[in-house]
Amino acid sequence: MAELIHIEDIEKYYGTKENLTKAIDRISFSVNAGEFMGIMGASGSGKTTLLNLLATVDRVSSGHIYYGKDDITALREEQKADFRRDNLGFVFQDFNLLDTLTIRENISLALSLEKRSRSEIRKSTKEIMERMGIWNLRDKFPFQVSGGQKQRCACARALIKHPKIIFADEPTGALDSQSARTLLETFTQMNQAMNATILMVTHDAFSASYCSRILFLKDGRIFQELRKGGRGRREFLNEILDVLSLTGGDGNAC
Repeated sequence: MAELIHIEDIEKYYGTKENLTKAIDRISFSVNAGEFMGIMGASGSGKTTLLNLLATVDRVSSGHIYYGKDDITALREEQKADFRRDNLGFVFQDFNLLDTLTIRENISLALSLEKRSRSEIRKSTKEIMERMGIWNLRDKFPFQVSGGQKQRCACARALIKHPKIIFADEPTGALDSQSARTLLETFTQMNQAMNATILMVTHDAFSASYCSRILFLKDGRIFQELRKGGRGRREFLNEILDVLSLTGGDGNAC
């Protein structure tokens, strides 16, 4: 697989000189196109900070993040906003759907804001909703569907512009166990059938077992890395739990 993102010796500090906190401590790794990667660690380990840095929501204190040949750490704020819009997709724990829009309108909104043609918007929206198995929900409003269906809507919204990478921050946190399983299977479908690159931050070992590779953070550093390889998900889950016992992560299932 081709390298999509290269992270080179990044650091992130918060606070003042008298009260300085190092959230990310000289981290380097790469993300390949088509990879389903997980980021795990105990509370305060730096996993959400790392996601925010990769997503250009926050700025590194030192180091570099390359998307291909482009160093996003050198972008100005308005350039970062354009970069996020054109290249990144997001799936959040709380769905971030607009209650006054139908499911179809929520998904097509990003294309509408770009003033695409009506025919292109209709075609793209229907195609992605059918692939996510939610076309039958098109005229319903968010309050009329389940949490799991809302999250599949969020996945369709993230995919509709064919982003280079999708960032998911604790996406199963607000879901019951069955809805969480359905979402994770949806992520797997997105990754395998649509070649979507996904980076998921999670505290949950069950969710992480769906990933192909996991980075474990501890005190802002990479503590361990696991690759699933040809192992089954149950075996991989047990390995994840073993590592979490060393990092201080709880590993509780959703």
